Amino acid sequence: MKKIWLKSYPPGVPEEIDVNQFASLGDLFEKSVARFADHTAYVNMGKSISYAQLDSLSRQFAGYLQGELKLGRGARVALMMPNCLQYPVAMFAVLRAGFTVVNVNPLYTARELEHQLRDSGCEAVVIMENFAHTLAEVMGRTSVRHIVVTGLGDMLGFPKSLLVNLVVRHVKKMVPPWSLPGHVGFRDALDKGAAHGLAPVAMTHDDLAYLQYTGGTTGVAKGAMLTHGNIIANLQQAHAWISPYVKEGEEVIITALPLYHIFSLTANCLTFFKIGASNVLITNPRDIPAFVAELGKYPFTVITGVNTLFNALLNNPEFEKLDFRTLKVALGGGMAVQQAVADRWKRVTGKALAEAYGLTETSPAVCINPLDLPEFNHSIGLPISSTDVSLRDDDGYEVSMGIPGELCVKGPQVMKGYYNRPEDTARTFTHDGYLRTGDVATIDDDGFVRIVDRKKDMILVSGFNVYPNEVEDVVAAHPGVMEVAALGVPDEHSGEAVKVFVVRKDPALTAEALIAHCRAGLTGYKVPRFVEFRDELPKSNVGKILRRVLRDTSQGSGHA
Repeated sequence: MKKIWLKSYPPGVPEEIDVNQFASLGDLFEKSVARFADHTAYVNMGKSISYAQLDSLSRQFAGYLQGELKLGRGARVALMMPNCLQYPVAMFAVLRAGFTVVNVNPLYTARELEHQLRDSGCEAVVIMENFAHTLAEVMGRTSVRHIVVTGLGDMLGFPKSLLVNLVVRHVKKMVPPWSLPGHVGFRDALDKGAAHGLAPVAMTHDDLAYLQYTGGTTGVAKGAMLTHGNIIANLQQAHAWISPYVKEGEEVIITALPLYHIFSLTANCLTFFKIGASNVLITNPRDIPAFVAELGKYPFTVITGVNTLFNALLNNPEFEKLDFRTLKVALGGGMAVQQAVADRWKRVTGKALAEAYGLTETSPAVCINPLDLPEFNHSIGLPISSTDVSLRDDDGYEVSMGIPGELCVKGPQVMKGYYNRPEDTARTFTHDGYLRTGDVATIDDDGFVRIVDRKKDMILVSGFNVYPNEVEDVVAAHPGVMEVAALGVPDEHSGEAVKVFVVRKDPALTAEALIAHCRAGLTGYKVPRFVEFRDELPKSNVGKILRRVLRDTSQGSGHA
């Protein structure tokens, strides 16, 4: 379709980006550590490392992978850690040494871990000891031959490293018993690698950088093949979008979403690495009081997150007391940002919460809102530089303007395909090479894209489409509601009926009062017929509410 969105681009944002500025992610790394050597690269639990130190440490670990383990070019190395200093050291080492990163959620069950290790053909794993017991269960059924184990405090320096590891292991008892014969400690691997040094490897845009797994909530997780070219394109696109608002070598970005997730990986870790930012890693963002206390220590300028994270911060009374004068950018993605959360964020921080949209398969950014928008606009923004979008019907034909259709994407950030899954890859792309996102969207005359909902989550009430996001937005606006999720439940009269799952902020809130509130903002067939109150809602590792789990655990129809 015609690129009508270009007329709405903020000043200074180009139509196309230069994908050839960097030959590989290793090239990007080398240039950034040279330019910003004395700047702080990462901070975690009060310990910081500079770009120069990161260069040295990742060089040592790369030397271990190459010289000690003797892995072949392109070998898969799994990283199974929360946000900690060990992650960027290991991740950049893998890329610099010419291998492929396989990011693994540390909270995986043994079944999920076994599938990912087997499917990807991982030869080596770097794992936090807290999760080593899970690996021990499945090791014998995988291709893994080398294991590096690290403790949470390993990079924090003496004596803090000893103290943190002691508390984690013996006071909080967060490390279940495990046995992995032949494993090597992270610090030992660094020492051994220093003796070998890094043998430079020339990678190209076509080489695989990440096998990033996705789709686990809808079936077997698939490995999206993201090349060096895909990731470079997307960080160039993201940088072009934010460059009018940020300054090289001066930004402090808060990274609460896990770096093993594609949003945090590309947006926080890589894009801001290019401009010499300081990255504050939050290991456990679910501990909101500790998270807020950490925010108070830094003059942060950028924060990214998902709707549930921003909502949790806003519901902590200490958050409002923070100094937001340095804040430039707050970016929400991963799930729909709700109007009530965005409005409250603006009142508390003085900055608008901008929504962005992407997928694992697109490295991930597709659309971002202009960062100078004064208010939340219910849009996922504009297609970013060098990106084409098209809205298609079920037969693959483009729909007319104003008509909802499946959002399809083409651009240099779109994955190579799913690893060893040619049929899944073929189904995911249109005949003319657009990636099918599975999201229903509209585009207005100014080029702003609005997600109506996931095709699979759409509720059909008496032949009328009901989009859960719309219902959730109205419910979330009630002052007595903390969190909400909507889905369809079977109904003998209308086919399906709307049911909402609610975590109350006001314990006195009743189902009747909430339904009455919805009647004022929704047409009749969209109004929830059932309300189920819960103490909490099931969430993914990045805080996305899992409707599938709610569907599986629903207590009948709930309370009418």
